[in-house]
Amino acid sequence: MNTALQRVSRLAAAAALAVTLAGPLAGCGVNRIPTLDEQAEAELNNLNAAYQRRADLIGNLVRTVEAAAVSERTTLREVTEARSRATSIQLTPEVLADPQARANFDAAQSQLTGALSRLLVVSENYPQLQTNQNFRDLQQQIESTENRINIQRRDYNEAVRRLNTEMRTFPGSIWASTVHGGVERREGFQAQAGAERAPQVEFNNITGPDAAPAR
Repeated sequence: MNTALQRVSRLAAAAALAVTLAGPLAGCGVNRIPTLDEQAEAELNNLNAAYQRRADLIGNLVRTVEAAAVSERTTLREVTEARSRATSIQLTPEVLADPQARANFDAAQSQLTGALSRLLVVSENYPQLQTNQNFRDLQQQIESTENRINIQRRDYNEAVRRLNTEMRTFPGSIWASTVHGGVERREGFQAQAGAERAPQVEFNNITGPDAAPAR
């Protein structure tokens, strides 16, 4: 009982302090936490949009290859299935805060990248695809989107850093524990092993563990 009373007393004291300081600190960031939280959410939405654009472009690429390489049903199916898995997981703050959920998301995206690489290797066996302007445009757009995803991940991490710093430092820490008690700190993206360089989808001379041997 004493512990409960002490907890209530501490909360009451914090609330009283917030009220006391409300006037002097009104211009010192009372609205900064929700503003930074909205900015972080906007960056996450932009990142989800970039992942969705990547998936849409890959779908278009599959249809373009399918028209010229109908015999490559296995490879086309692998890309389609990997795309379906990748688009089934939407990035949310909850997913990013859950190590297993985030690992599942990263794995699905890696599988899609690997399947796409194999598709591009197969496409080299079809000269008509190499001269197809739509195919070449899609390649360039996917590469551009890959770069955009990495930029957007960096921007989201920076937005998260600003929000979390504000919630841990004065006077933001006061607002975080009182007025904006419903706003939680966010988790950013952690670098994966071997992620010193931005991941890329190579469209020429693809090599590596995900690359299928040319036939």
